[in-house]
Amino acid sequence: MRPVDLAREHGLSTQAIRNYEDAGILPATGRSPHGYRAYAPLHAQALRAFLALVPGHGHQTATSIMQAVNRDATEDALRLIDESHGQLLDDRRTLQAVEAALHDLAPVPQERGDTFIGPLAKRLGIRPATLRKWERAGLVRPRRDPQTGYRVYSAADVRDARLAHQLRRGGYLLEQIAPLIAQVRSAGGVAPLESTLHGWQARLSARSRAMLTGAAALEAYLSYRPAPPEGGPTAPA
Repeated sequence: MRPVDLAREHGLSTQAIRNYEDAGILPATGRSPHGYRAYAPLHAQALRAFLALVPGHGHQTATSIMQAVNRDATEDALRLIDESHGQLLDDRRTLQAVEAALHDLAPVPQERGDTFIGPLAKRLGIRPATLRKWERAGLVRPRRDPQTGYRVYSAADVRDARLAHQLRRGGYLLEQIAPLIAQVRSAGGVAPLESTLHGWQARLSARSRAMLTGAAALEAYLSYRPAPPEGGPTAPA
């Protein structure tokens, strides 16, 4: 099988096929008497497995998985897959925490004017020092009263503080919360984020299903490969 035959099935260039072999994504191939690469059905299976792994695991992790398999380090490949599934589970838990936090905020009660740091801290059950820390981290942005210099929290500031409080109770770090708060501000409130959350959920579901597809393709490749030599993986040269 020529490189062009392998490439044509997936709309790739022959250079991409050569690059994949050089990167260890495809197993090493033999050469014809004239020095041309000669690919076999094993290489076609490897390419299908790699391309199926990429949507669920990303290019870098998919590359590492295939490299491990091709050096007969199947346990390393399975560990990488487990880690990728673990990351997906963490992402799902984060989404659930965000959805729960936003649900607790909706509908946001109408605030009666502005408030100050003491009353807001008391309402949330936290210390004023915590609100000052959140301010330094960019989670809340109260303005200053021009005459007294006191922090003044608007209704939007209170909303941001409540959201931060919910997520902190869920165990999330300030640096994890800050991007979400920024998104709430740019969206103009909590309600417009519903479509964003639906999109986030759809991407996680698509990634999860892609992992299933990738797992099936990788299993087919593993079943097609010859058994590793006795004594475990071949030692690197």
